[in-house]
Amino acid sequence: MHIGLDLGTSSLIAVLCEDGVPRARAMRPLSTASPHPYWSEQQPEDWWQAALSALDELLAPLGPGGRAGVRAIGLSGQMHGAVLLNDAGRVLRPAMLWNDGRAHAECAALTRALPEIGMIAGVPPLPGLTAPKFPWLARHEPHILGAVRHVLMPKDYLGHRLHGGHVSDPSDAAGTLLFDQAGRCWSDALCAAAGVDPAWLPALRHGHEVAGGLSGTVARRLGLPEGLPVVTGGGDTATGAVSVGAIEDGAAFLSLGTSGQVFLAGDRYRPNPERLVHAFAHTLPARWYQMAAMLNGARPMAWFAGVAGSDIAPLLAEAETVPPDRVPLFLPYLTGERTPHGDPHIRGAFYGLEDGTGRAAMMRAVVEAVAFCFADAFDSLDGGAGIAGPIPAIGGGTRSDFLLRTIADVTGHAIGRASGATAGPSIGAAKLAALATGDLSRGDIARRPVPGKVFEPRSAPVLGARLQRWRALYAALKPLTEGGA
Repeated sequence: MHIGLDLGTSSLIAVLCEDGVPRARAMRPLSTASPHPYWSEQQPEDWWQAALSALDELLAPLGPGGRAGVRAIGLSGQMHGAVLLNDAGRVLRPAMLWNDGRAHAECAALTRALPEIGMIAGVPPLPGLTAPKFPWLARHEPHILGAVRHVLMPKDYLGHRLHGGHVSDPSDAAGTLLFDQAGRCWSDALCAAAGVDPAWLPALRHGHEVAGGLSGTVARRLGLPEGLPVVTGGGDTATGAVSVGAIEDGAAFLSLGTSGQVFLAGDRYRPNPERLVHAFAHTLPARWYQMAAMLNGARPMAWFAGVAGSDIAPLLAEAETVPPDRVPLFLPYLTGERTPHGDPHIRGAFYGLEDGTGRAAMMRAVVEAVAFCFADAFDSLDGGAGIAGPIPAIGGGTRSDFLLRTIADVTGHAIGRASGATAGPSIGAAKLAALATGDLSRGDIARRPVPGKVFEPRSAPVLGARLQRWRALYAALKPLTEGGA
């Protein structure tokens, strides 16, 4: 048995797998603070307590004898966050997350300092990435920056608490804007541009390599063997890819979590910074990927359900019955957007509200907007040419047939709900742990799952026309935003 631990933005998920198949699952919710405009932060201690609680629940049915059958723990987590530690290992401030937009001015400065940055790092400077956070700290919190001795990404902080070391993998390092994608190593030039001491950065191991052994203190706390292998794992995009076998050239998948991604694996580095496509190292050796990354995946649906005072499921059922001819348009950019706009300033908006517009029509507009974002994503990847379908989809948003059907209709690609879709990255982390212990092979990891349900694209001229109006709405509202033209 192998444990996969995935630190997301809205929840932490732990799964217990046998041969890569989940047998038990535990989840703990997480909250995010936004004390100022553009800010998005979490407390690393909250992650750790959530991890301990979820592991307690996962392991409780096993009893002492059953726990001896756990072979390794694999890690996965939200990317781009900065956990700052002093020389005593104490966290210096809340972690700034992937959707934190405060460092937008610093991005322009990084481009001026190193014009070729997008070709080295695989993507132009964007405020949610790790590197721009450091010049922001230099300007606004120099006392914090002066005390930094270690920088960890979120899942690597959990690893640190489990095994005591400072270790990451290429896929998580890839999202920092401090990593040479082609060379698969930390970049002195990128570190210098961002004011980061390379000595702060963790050692790098592939996702299927052991980062360290479970410490005695934690082992006793969990009832697991001391020295149990803690496997390095990967950023949640890469571990999600592992969960659906997207590791060989041409393999693709969609992710519908808090954020959204269209992912295409490759066997070489293919940068395309002009189109804001992320070209990053995979967590396994000699593999890279291209990714269209949206800051707003399924999150706008949960946001609107909260505003409407409803659970998501009944609201989606209402939305599906609304005729499309009087549905407003919705921009879902609650925290700005990456692909294709690279715009940290744009925000959400409804247009076309009437006196008779109700919550069902507004929710339908939200669902369409999420699908329209995926249409933009596929366009950034040359329309998804050459991607074989059906394309597996993972993440909490895959619970909705309505959403998956709309994405298929808008993009023209068949979409399949993957087995274990809502726990994809944690399953991928468990598979990497099984690869580390020899219980799964590389061929096992690359096997593509048979989707549980497939949504074939249908002719949708009304949606096509609405997509063009939706794109025009973004162009019309952009000048009104701070930093707009």
